[in-house]
Order: sequence, then structure tokens, then C-alpha cells
Amino acid sequence: MPDATADLRFPIGHPVLPTGPLEAGARTAYIAHIALLPDQLRAAVTGLNANQLATPYRPDGWTVRQVIHHLPDSHLNAYTRFKLALTEDNPTISPYDEAAWAELPDIAATPPAVSLALLEALHIRWTLLLRNLSAEQWQRTFYHPGSQKQFTLDQVLVLYAWHGRHHLAHITQLRQRLGW
Repeated sequence: MPDATADLRFPIGHPVLPTGPLEAGARTAYIAHIALLPDQLRAAVTGLNANQLATPYRPDGWTVRQVIHHLPDSHLNAYTRFKLALTEDNPTISPYDEAAWAELPDIAATPPAVSLALLEALHIRWTLLLRNLSAEQWQRTFYHPGSQKQFTLDQVLVLYAWHGRHHLAHITQLRQRLGW
């Protein structure tokens, strides 16, 4: 029998990374997911009150507020990793403790609108970069010491397109379950 908590944790399933280069059409679709995320997130949290923002999306999970702030934190790291891979030869990136970042004082103190604006501006820059990469640039890599793996930029694109939809589903499914 499936674990209900696991379904809540991974509402759209786990990411499936490509093993080779993506086709141009697939890249375009993944970039579109990244471009659309800020508007989708804004729509998903519109009208939520302070108590709703303080509600975890699952037992022992992050609150809606933490998810809102996590997305620009995470995607800023991804954007930086793209730039490092494009300007250095297979750089080793710096992992960060997402759970610890979600507990820092700025998470509770920052209005969600600030992180929504940050995500929007970041995604404008990021999608401009992504839409202008050559086929060769998509095969550039970085090494992630936490997972002890090398990733191509194609793989990172797929991962972060999934990541945005994953956290968006946390919020939209919570709203649906609780009738918000």
C-alpha cells in the first residue's frame, strides 16, 4: 500500500533526469515551465491569510510561507550554478542546507510578496539566459559534492522545471485538500 505521506511529499513524483542531450523542443518546454512558475506561484498563494501561510503542506513538512521563500533561495542557487558551469570547466558547486535556510529569521520576517517579486525577477533573467544557450553549452557540467555526481545543464534544467512544479503542487494540493 502506498505511503500517503510520501504522496504528499512528492505530489508529482520524483524527477527523471535525461541521460543524454535533450531535443530542442523538450528544452523549450522545460524553459517554459521555469518562465511560468512565478505567475503560477503568485496565483497559488493569492488570498492566503497568516494562518494559512503558517500551515505545513504535510505532517512534518514546511509551511506554505517556507515553500514560498524556498523557491527563490533554491532557484538563485541553480541560476548561479548555471553561470558557474558556463564560465568554468566542470566547477564543484557549493551545496547548502535547505532545511536550515528555511529556519533562518528572514523566512518569518519577510512578506511573501518580497520572495514572489524576487522569483519573478530571477526567472526573467534565468529564462533569458536559458533561451540563448547553444547546444554545446547545454552539455557543460558541474560537480555536486553532496550527491557526488556530475550534472549537465540539460539535466539541471529538467530538475529545476520539476522542482518548481513540485513545490507548486505542495501548495495547490494543500489548498484543495483543505478547501481554501
